[in-house]
Amino acid sequence: MRTRLISVFAGLLLSLSAAALAAAPQASAATGPAAVAEAFEQGPVYVDPRAAGQLSREEADALAQKIEDADKPVFVAVLPATGEFPPDSVLRTVRAQTGMAGVYAIRLGDGFDAAADRAVMPASTVRSLTDAVKAGGPVDAATQLDNFVDQALAEARGSAPASWHGGTAGSVPVGGLVTLGVLALAGGGGAYAVSRRRRRRREEEEREAVEKLRVVVDEDITAFGEELDRLDFHPGEPGADDAMRTDYARALDAYEQAKDIMAAVARPDEVRGVTEALEDGRFALARLDARRRGAPLPERRPPCFFDPRHGPSTQDAEWTPPGGTPRSVPVCAADAVRLSEGRDPAVRTVDTEYGPRPYYDAGPVYGPWAGGYFGGGLLPGLLMGTMLGSMMAGPAYASDYGGGFEGGDFGGSDFGGGDFFGGGGFDGGGGF
Repeated sequence: MRTRLISVFAGLLLSLSAAALAAAPQASAATGPAAVAEAFEQGPVYVDPRAAGQLSREEADALAQKIEDADKPVFVAVLPATGEFPPDSVLRTVRAQTGMAGVYAIRLGDGFDAAADRAVMPASTVRSLTDAVKAGGPVDAATQLDNFVDQALAEARGSAPASWHGGTAGSVPVGGLVTLGVLALAGGGGAYAVSRRRRRRREEEEREAVEKLRVVVDEDITAFGEELDRLDFHPGEPGADDAMRTDYARALDAYEQAKDIMAAVARPDEVRGVTEALEDGRFALARLDARRRGAPLPERRPPCFFDPRHGPSTQDAEWTPPGGTPRSVPVCAADAVRLSEGRDPAVRTVDTEYGPRPYYDAGPVYGPWAGGYFGGGLLPGLLMGTMLGSMMAGPAYASDYGGGFEGGDFGGSDFGGGDFFGGGGFDGGGGF
């Protein structure tokens, strides 16, 4: 039996070696952006031989390993400042020839810039990260690229190309095929280890997302409880009728339901149920308040876009986010007045590593929170052009947060129509 296993093993290795020799690619004759794109099919970092003095082999390997371990679509190239790589078009040309959505960073001579498909990273984030790594003056390529990659990996959505992990047979070297044979005979232990590592990383990311959401949702639940107290309604008070008592009971049930759901939340997408309950409870309170005052009952409308704690909206108003396009959003009476007077609305902010930011510019983690308040059908128009809207537009968001809406181009080379955004331009200190 042992002899047979050895024979099978030897035969498998010989077969793999022969296949590898037959399929091994010849030295590429590609130059310019085509050479960069060809290299990106195999890994995340490419250093042009003429720019090898900027980033050593060891530094490039370490950078590539960091990106591969994070399993994110981040591409980095170090290129010479030659006519083959025009500063005003090299990013888009490399992206087009690579044909894979992601974050692209290029060190061109002493300059630097980055760009990304909007489904992977919003334009505002690309600009912020690019500006951050250029702040403080010129630095060596290794420091600059390492700093950028650290920040980009934390913000990028989606997964690394399958070809980096041996997705195409023709690109796997002989040693890789032999290793695959050994792993297959060993029962796929290495593949299992990689899968387990990714699963643990995903679980950790989900835990971190839930904790961020917990802070915001707990604030919402507390605010709703305070609204119930301020209303000071008693079912047996003079003038109370069955309709009032029904509204009050519905609000109380929503309050308890929100607390119960949040106590059991384990995944980010489950937060949607909490904010759905709070939205329903606030509408019940609005109806109860109208009945007690003898006012017309309010129509069912979405919450105030700027802060759902403001309660149901009273009208739609035009609003333009910084750097975005105008759109109609549901607003409360107070924010409607602020907008009509040319003042800023009272926007709900959340804590981020960059300080307080509006929830719609604070990252994809707040998507389930917003989705419960506004519903998936309403969100695309409201969030168009914001960071949250851009991230929710792609399937990467749906995979990570269990939701999203159609739109965006997450793969393929057709990224026209403004889907690929850059940081600004090469300026010697880094910029594209």
